[in-house]
Amino acid sequence: MKIKSYTELFIFIVTAELVGVLSALVTGNFSGFFDKYLQPPLMPPAWVFPVVWVILYALMGISAYLVYSSDGSDEAQKLALGIYAAQLAANFSWSIVFFRFEELLGAAGVIILLLVLIILMIASFRQVSPPAAVLNIPYLLWVIFAAYLNIAAAVINKQV
Repeated sequence: MKIKSYTELFIFIVTAELVGVLSALVTGNFSGFFDKYLQPPLMPPAWVFPVVWVILYALMGISAYLVYSSDGSDEAQKLALGIYAAQLAANFSWSIVFFRFEELLGAAGVIILLLVLIILMIASFRQVSPPAAVLNIPYLLWVIFAAYLNIAAAVINKQV
């Protein structure tokens, strides 16, 4: 990974992390959320989620920086970063729908949209910077797992 500007890299990472922080702030305290609902099989302990998300947001920021600083065409970079922004918006909204509004089925729709956007993002990143695409594979896998948890929670709590 060739870094042209550590300041810009830092800005991309912090911006991605802020999406998670702001979403958590808007969502509010969800510590009692899991006590209200039946949990699906394979549900990890609550402490796992913030740890994983900090890592994933950092990877997203790094990957977006790689696209931004690449020598690819301006058009391809703009498209890739536009999809990146769209998936960040969907990511931001998911926890609000799921935790704040407790709309498990609605959140399932948001997370399916997020999965589609992540796949499109990875494909567009691959055109500009293959390493940037690879950095998002853990994100895709985690969101697939989160989609399972979301949909399973909606089903076992009869919100379908």
